[in-house]
Amino acid sequence: MATRAATWDYRDRFTDDFARTYFRAFGDCVVSSIGVGTYLGDPTDAADDDYRDAIVAAVESGVNVVDTAINYRCQRSERVVGRALADADVDREAVLVATKGGFVPFDGERPEDPGRYIREEFVDTGLVAPADLMRGQHCIAPAYIDDQLDRSLSNLDLDTIDLYYVHNPETQLAERSVDEVYDTLEATFERLEERAAAGDIRHYGVATWEAFRVRQDDDQYLALGEVVERARAAADAAGNAATHLRAIQLPFNVFMADAFTVASHDTPDGAKSALWFANDAGLDVFTSASIMQGRLASEMPEGVAAELEGETRAQRAINFARSAPGVTSSLVGMGSPTHVAENVAAGTYEPLGAGAFDAVFE
Repeated sequence: MATRAATWDYRDRFTDDFARTYFRAFGDCVVSSIGVGTYLGDPTDAADDDYRDAIVAAVESGVNVVDTAINYRCQRSERVVGRALADADVDREAVLVATKGGFVPFDGERPEDPGRYIREEFVDTGLVAPADLMRGQHCIAPAYIDDQLDRSLSNLDLDTIDLYYVHNPETQLAERSVDEVYDTLEATFERLEERAAAGDIRHYGVATWEAFRVRQDDDQYLALGEVVERARAAADAAGNAATHLRAIQLPFNVFMADAFTVASHDTPDGAKSALWFANDAGLDVFTSASIMQGRLASEMPEGVAAELEGETRAQRAINFARSAPGVTSSLVGMGSPTHVAENVAAGTYEPLGAGAFDAVFE
């Protein structure tokens, strides 16, 4: 588990290598504003080796946020994260490890008949009720998330996961009402509150693709205010003094800036964007798709690029994402050691100040 003492020691070890505000608060810990993402890549031994080397290089260079999910690369991403953390010359307690549960994972490789595999491994065994399985691949029911959390702990070879996300709950809206989804989230939050009290996770959150950045009339919309209220109710039901809901994850980059520009979350002071709502509510924000799966490494509006510091477009894109209000860390895919040095070096440049960031949208 990441601890205050170890993360602050890590900051002291690397802070002189980076620009101002590179390290940021996360609870009582401090974490890098650039994180390692592990989504892309084939489920192969060769890709595993590249990821292992990249993660080791990153955490030994000043990046202490590593993000994964049980379904990424057929559970291989979680397993290689565990291997890399064991091999790296860095205290495990200095690294924030985040993972997710929701999508049904394959095991090691994609099966020849995915539908049959899911039916035999998850439905026929009683782990997933047919009514809870959306689009044949997604479930966030409490018992299922409970099982996935155990599998993630094993894959990562950890006693405690620092941040455990419910993964893309908006997928459930394909066949369920929004109230049913909120009810399921509350029940699952209660189970996660229990797991937090038991020490299996330290915090939990919600990782999304669409839900928090679209307008209220969108079919994929979920209200952050309602999510927070459901988490508070779950904490009460679990007998916890305060909720362990700590963070959200959503895409944010130059081309996908909706989390800043779309004011879709109601507050007593009026509607606010996801980033501002989270900032005011004390929720940490981790951005995904920070360089849009490589697109921003070669393509960026000149007017935006001119406002950002960085030697390369990828570095400018990373600095755009981590300049947004309320962002704790921006995740960047680092499946190859060759990309690590460039991505980490983005942190040697100053992020935009609030006024300069706002000016980009004028």
